[in-house]
Amino acid sequence: MSRYFSYLNSAKEILSLYSGDEPFASFIKKYFAKYKKFGSKDRKQISHLCYCYFRLGTALNNIPAEERILIGLFLCSPQSNEVLKELRPEWNEKAQVSVEEKLSMFNVQRSTLNLFPFQDELTEGIDIGQFILSHLEQPDLFLRLRPGKELIVKQKLEKAGIGFSQLANACIALPNSSGVDSVIELNMEAVVQDYSSQKTGELLANLKAQTENHKLEVWDCCAASGGKSMMLYDLDPTIGLTVSDVREPILTNLRKRFKEAGIKKYQSFVIDLTKPVNSLKLQTFNLIICDAPCSGSGTWGRTPEQLVYFKKDKIDKYALLQRQIISNTISQLKPGGYFLYITCSVFKKENEEIAESIRKGFNFHLIKMELLKGYDKKADTMFAALLQKPL
Repeated sequence: MSRYFSYLNSAKEILSLYSGDEPFASFIKKYFAKYKKFGSKDRKQISHLCYCYFRLGTALNNIPAEERILIGLFLCSPQSNEVLKELRPEWNEKAQVSVEEKLSMFNVQRSTLNLFPFQDELTEGIDIGQFILSHLEQPDLFLRLRPGKELIVKQKLEKAGIGFSQLANACIALPNSSGVDSVIELNMEAVVQDYSSQKTGELLANLKAQTENHKLEVWDCCAASGGKSMMLYDLDPTIGLTVSDVREPILTNLRKRFKEAGIKKYQSFVIDLTKPVNSLKLQTFNLIICDAPCSGSGTWGRTPEQLVYFKKDKIDKYALLQRQIISNTISQLKPGGYFLYITCSVFKKENEEIAESIRKGFNFHLIKMELLKGYDKKADTMFAALLQKPL
């Protein structure tokens, strides 16, 4: 049996063992740690076959797993592939044709490709066809170049032979497998941050000039690893910065990144924002950033197993969680202050419906609401809404 059949059989076995209870990246890492017979190339090939299978989502799910894996590989391969060359040479010869032409070989049209579930839940403004097909591609890796480090980062990447494209003055895109951590000093020189995440910073332009004493007191209430706080610091190093998250290990990672980035003046604490925060006697802020826990549906190109395992009822559960967090944080906003609500979701119940509930429920002024499309740039798709509290 050729090693390519072996790759296919191993992928089939791994997929049969996976239940969706944890990220697939974590699951397959544990699998390979247990079965040490796989070399580096084996692991890479088998992992890729599994991810190609997931990228089909709910499409073509009435055919055997082996065939579905290979169809996924075919649709995800823009050029010749050694596995296809061995196992499906007639497909491999057509690897460079359009996805539409490939689908026609299986009597499937793009308009009927049921790859992404829950299309009726999508936020307004999404090009459904383009969005769906974007899941057949691995998204890029994006760097935000820190002020004064733009030239040195690009010089280091060029010297290392790592290709990149520049999307904005401080934003570059690279292939996802680029080993940039061994080439540049992450967090000090550049921050790994998705293109759409970087775009949220544009909503904060000129806020400082409109705040009391021109001083921004900011609470990043669901800070996670701190990417947006680091971006805001680079936009205005004079800000008063407070960060929080419900998970202490996440804040430990944030503090490490802040130290590497040279950010020293800030407050951090663990808090469960599904409960009232009044007992903490927090100060009030003129900007609260709420990058809320969500379905992550705008990032499923990076975690395509969610196309298969995500359950629709979770959308309502996340929307309820988001409303709880907003209700328990918005009281800490000063009169005239700003509330920036962000998700990496493409579902309207988590996006415009939540923004509208803030506007109506708290009598806020909606300054801007935006779908941050990333599906046409091999990036995540996000949503952001900036609202202002009445004076």
